[in-house]
Amino acid sequence: MKYFCHKLSDVQSEKIGEGTRIWQFVVVLPDAVIGDNCNINAHVFIENDVEIGDNVTIKSGVQIWDGLRLQHNVFIGPNVTFTNDIVPRSKKYPKAFEKTIIKKGASIGANATIIAGNEIGEFALIGAGAVITKPIGKNELWVGNPAKISGYVTREGDILDLNLIHKKSNKRYRWSNNELVETND
Repeated sequence: MKYFCHKLSDVQSEKIGEGTRIWQFVVVLPDAVIGDNCNINAHVFIENDVEIGDNVTIKSGVQIWDGLRLQHNVFIGPNVTFTNDIVPRSKKYPKAFEKTIIKKGASIGANATIIAGNEIGEFALIGAGAVITKPIGKNELWVGNPAKISGYVTREGDILDLNLIHKKSNKRYRWSNNELVETND
């Protein structure tokens, strides 16, 4: 077997990458696509119209609904909630579920809620418990309910304030070719 699947899980998809680990009490429906070297923790549900990239971590208690796209190197914290229907009604389904895209390298903290149809930018960081109601840009740090931008985060995970100053070292950063880089000022 090219991936590990705990015997207490129900994995119906054959599109699971090499080195991926799926732990107990996980359900993966038949059309889901999961990349290489992922770690899917206990009590996760993954629906059909889902694409998960390589090196993705999904912690316990998360449901990945139809329309969700997780690009490479994404981290989803415990009990993160995603929605996929803006106006849900019992037994009434939309013609198509909203698409939500979590771009490469983004991290979403525990218990955050991501409202359907939003995009989380590359290397963005969503704080624990945040409620995301709008698109999030690259390297942005959002916290609160409703969430608001409170700073930036580098590709390496360093937290910067809104003026692009490192919160601990006071080093200054700037945007260069759409990347955050340390300045020599």
